Amino acid sequence: MEKQISKTGRAIVVEEGANPSTDFFVLPALRAAGFQVERRCFKDLLPPQELEAAVVVFVRYVPPAWARLVAASRQRLGGLIFFMDDDVLDPGASAGMPLRYRWKLARLAAWRKGWLRQQKAKLWVSTPYLQRKYTDWHPQLVLPLPLNHSSNIIRFFYHGSASHGAEIRWLRPIIEDVLQKDEKFFFEIVGDSEVRRLYRGLSRVTVVHPMKWPAYSAFLTVPGRHVGLAPLLDLPFNQARSYTKFFDITRCGAVGIYPPNSAFSEVIKHGENGLVVELGQEQWVEAILWLGHNEELCKMMLRNAENDLVELSDRASNLYSELTF
Repeated sequence: MEKQISKTGRAIVVEEGANPSTDFFVLPALRAAGFQVERRCFKDLLPPQELEAAVVVFVRYVPPAWARLVAASRQRLGGLIFFMDDDVLDPGASAGMPLRYRWKLARLAAWRKGWLRQQKAKLWVSTPYLQRKYTDWHPQLVLPLPLNHSSNIIRFFYHGSASHGAEIRWLRPIIEDVLQKDEKFFFEIVGDSEVRRLYRGLSRVTVVHPMKWPAYSAFLTVPGRHVGLAPLLDLPFNQARSYTKFFDITRCGAVGIYPPNSAFSEVIKHGENGLVVELGQEQWVEAILWLGHNEELCKMMLRNAENDLVELSDRASNLYSELTF
């Protein structure tokens, strides 16, 4: 008879990384049962003594290092669960899929089926189909719960073109620091494969493929952004830059962080329609976090920025009358 799961209040979720399977199915089920959840990636192992009375939940995959740890510590555990929301335990179910993906499923899931049964793991599944197929394992059905935390997300972004390679590299450690300090922050950046490689490994980063101006102009109107970044390093090419990024950031419905002694000095009033921050890593990390958590102040600065756009439009129109053709 399978060992009953002990609701000790502590569950360790083992996952390849943050993923929808955990967020939609596993976390809601565990939290509803009163568990305090710790999320661990494949390489993020714990000492055996820290598994005492804990419930270990494998999400879709059983990595080798964790399998060895669990096998050596099985008597310590309060329970063992394997969750799947695809038929990952049957190699035949993945027929027709890319060989690399099939090999991953076989190595981390299907070939672990016997081991899971030997370790008396409980099986959680996402659909009645899987529940019927593995009926001899007495699986438990776990239904998904919609995510409802979008209002807590703070999205900050940098939309620099290929000519801003120096700024893209300069921002990398800043972005990493912000994401590590607050999991509510999500970063968006425009870039090619080189930018993807540079930012690979950072959680909660979206790299958007570069687009032509008509598509990008429409992309700016997509809602949900809060803080825009506009660093300009002290480079010869940047001396001729204008302040058009102020237009883009404001059109996004966001408030910008800008450097001093640049074209932005003509239009940005610190604390009124944006922030002016010296080009230092710690200063920009603090500014991003501070601005992201001051919603009312952001709304005020955004209103001021939108009003300033009207004034800048009038200023430009007056200047046009002086042009000679």
